[in-house]
Amino acid sequence: MKGTCPTHEETTVADRQYDPGKDFIDTQDHSREELAGLLDLIALLKDADQDGACPELLKDVSLGMIFEEPSTRTRVSFEVAMVKLGGHALYLRPGEIHMGVRESLYDTAKVLSRMVDVIEARTLKHETCVELARWSDVPVINGLTDLNHPTQAICDVFTMREKLGELAGRTCVFVGDRTNVCSSTMWITTMFGMHFVHAAPPAYQAPAEWVAIAEENVARYGGSVTVTDDVAGAVANADVIYTDLWWWVDQEDEIPERRAAFMPDYQVTPELMAKAPEHAIFMHCLPASRGVEVTDAVIDSPQSVVFDQAENRLHAEKGILVWRTYPRIAHVSDELKAYHRGKVESFLATAHWDRRYPPPAPLA
Repeated sequence: MKGTCPTHEETTVADRQYDPGKDFIDTQDHSREELAGLLDLIALLKDADQDGACPELLKDVSLGMIFEEPSTRTRVSFEVAMVKLGGHALYLRPGEIHMGVRESLYDTAKVLSRMVDVIEARTLKHETCVELARWSDVPVINGLTDLNHPTQAICDVFTMREKLGELAGRTCVFVGDRTNVCSSTMWITTMFGMHFVHAAPPAYQAPAEWVAIAEENVARYGGSVTVTDDVAGAVANADVIYTDLWWWVDQEDEIPERRAAFMPDYQVTPELMAKAPEHAIFMHCLPASRGVEVTDAVIDSPQSVVFDQAENRLHAEKGILVWRTYPRIAHVSDELKAYHRGKVESFLATAHWDRRYPPPAPLA
């Protein structure tokens, strides 16, 4: 009996569920031990890559990449990651597929599940990514939504661990707007026992529901979470100073008021960095508006690790793809491959081809 597409009334947000054992939608779906293991896997794959010996763990695997908005780091990192792992990535840009417009999310998820082995989705609304994951039969990886950016979060704690060593007890200060990167950073740093501080004007501070999630992490793993408008006091003990854009898509009409709220106190300048310990590193998920949320003197300084951080998106995506996909793919024996190849070659050698054209040569 053919399945029917559930109606909107039948699939409220509260009802939508996905499988954290299959998908990667939110770091909060996983334990610290799982995520620490993922960081170790990323380190192994990065070491192999730097030796020019990245193992083709996803040979012949296909990744469907859905993008409802443009991307540089997410698109390039996932596509190159699949090449290095021996697979293939298909870029599905806005307007190329009918997802949610002339075709339901249910139908899109079911069709893609029959054709690709894993899906990465950058969606404008978090609920879209959640619903794709709910109906997909293959893993769905959240490549950014309006709520969070978990692949960036994994990259960021991996970069922090590379630069700082043990994460527990370290302090990460996020300066500026309550972006989806702010939420993701808040949640993952508190999962690793870090102290997270969001320094922003009151109107742009992290909402209570975000803080409540971080407080649950603190109760379980240690560390702390603080929201303040005292940016100078916040960075006094910072090991990491992190910032992001002050406005994003569809917020252009708010630019004057946002600029007035953040400038100059919340701009990351050499003067602000000087208030932090000398060992503090500067991070930015990019793209950056140079001269706005951060000055050139900071982003190009020895304290800045933004390009190491950007490179680590590639290694993080390799780890996430292997973590979610490798256990699910069929590992076929050479004997079975030879059997099917022989059957196909036998058919090609005896088929009644149109004699206007010569029969194809046997497969090499």
